[in-house]
Amino acid sequence: MFIEYKGALSIKGNLLFFETVAGVGYGEKVVVKYGGREIYGRVAALGEKVTLIEMLGETHGIGVDDLQVRFSGEPFKIAVDESMLGRAFDAFGEPVDAIGPIIAKKRVDIAGSAYNPARRLHPKEAVNTGISAIDGLNTLLKGQKLPIFALSGVSTDELVAQIVRQIKSGTEKSAVLFAAIGIKHENAEYFLKNIMASGQRHKTALFLNRADEPSVNSLLLARSALTLAEYLAFEKEYDVVVVLYDMANYCDALREVSAKREEIPSRKGYPGYMYSDLASIYERAGIFKEKKGSLTQIPVLTMPDDDITHPIPDLTGYITEGQIVLDRGLHQAGIYPPVNILPSLSRLMNKGISKVHQREANQLYAAYAKAKRAQMLASIVGEEEISEIDKSYLKFAKVFEREFVSQGNYENRSLEHTLETGWRLLRMLPDSELTRLKPEDIEEFIDGSEEQNGASRA
Repeated sequence: MFIEYKGALSIKGNLLFFETVAGVGYGEKVVVKYGGREIYGRVAALGEKVTLIEMLGETHGIGVDDLQVRFSGEPFKIAVDESMLGRAFDAFGEPVDAIGPIIAKKRVDIAGSAYNPARRLHPKEAVNTGISAIDGLNTLLKGQKLPIFALSGVSTDELVAQIVRQIKSGTEKSAVLFAAIGIKHENAEYFLKNIMASGQRHKTALFLNRADEPSVNSLLLARSALTLAEYLAFEKEYDVVVVLYDMANYCDALREVSAKREEIPSRKGYPGYMYSDLASIYERAGIFKEKKGSLTQIPVLTMPDDDITHPIPDLTGYITEGQIVLDRGLHQAGIYPPVNILPSLSRLMNKGISKVHQREANQLYAAYAKAKRAQMLASIVGEEEISEIDKSYLKFAKVFEREFVSQGNYENRSLEHTLETGWRLLRMLPDSELTRLKPEDIEEFIDGSEEQNGASRA
């Protein structure tokens, strides 16, 4: 039998300051009752005399008089089951799609489990997104965490939806979890219609947290989604990809909750523990010994003021293994997805692709870097004054952006198509410029293909 306690001291936003009760634990789930209403909450801090409770719901009109709290005696848990694929949920793991309740035999703590780093395996298998700028030059591997650094006003929603629809791990037993954090109602409707109407619906679960919900719900939702992901990956042996969008909203919610707690702020007002908090989310990805499944993460964050040195992308870059950077100039030029190749990077890419693919990617990257320098030179002295080699790089850059980087938002490219497009573009350059390729690569993919094309034309 549960006991309901009185002892509310004050309320500040969604934070309830309550007299400390013996036996209560940190992170414990509670139920706050007031005027016939019940709101979930959890213990956020414990003191000798005062306990801080985060209320996970609408708190308008709630006062300290006649308020009662029921402590559950267990951490915050959600139901987990394979039947949750194909469904949409809120921050508490409750269905929001009007299909019906989830019948689950197991409930799991959303804080996740602590894994021994010695049990981790190095990622070595590629995951295909169907997007050339990622698969060809910044390949994602199973168990990797590869963030996307987005920009406000750029077509991020379309890119995220395309990744969720198209991403494939190469195995039949795969799943995609999309966690939408602090998004607007119209964006939530877009994702529901766009993703759940696709052929991947039966392998996809959505967790939705809207912007008008309490900030603490944003913190809860990311962990709820990852809890289901861990269950599917490490107990049911799925290859799971989790897309977290938008982690900037998560960090803003963390800052808001920290300010209400009157904690001392750090850079730009964010709490000093934001690094460890983000690590507690990102480090739940991986592959482990004696486990057949995998958990891959694609965190998406909108860089405030397009600043890659802002604390959110800065700390994310420290924890994760690379980044995909979007570019406003490419977006304005009509390039979709507007992936800026030069600052983008997948640190684990070479562990999961062939040597030939490595050399092609290195050559494409080097050629595009030279092309951008040629563009800068031409803007200073004029295109007529640059060398013929630089002019060939100018042509290469235009075709590269239009045919390799750019693609339709419903165009799902195979890796073979991406690699063949890359070889075709490299044929625009003289062999003497292909310094990242081996002679046999040039003979097979550059000169050999040109001869075949010439023979077919004849």
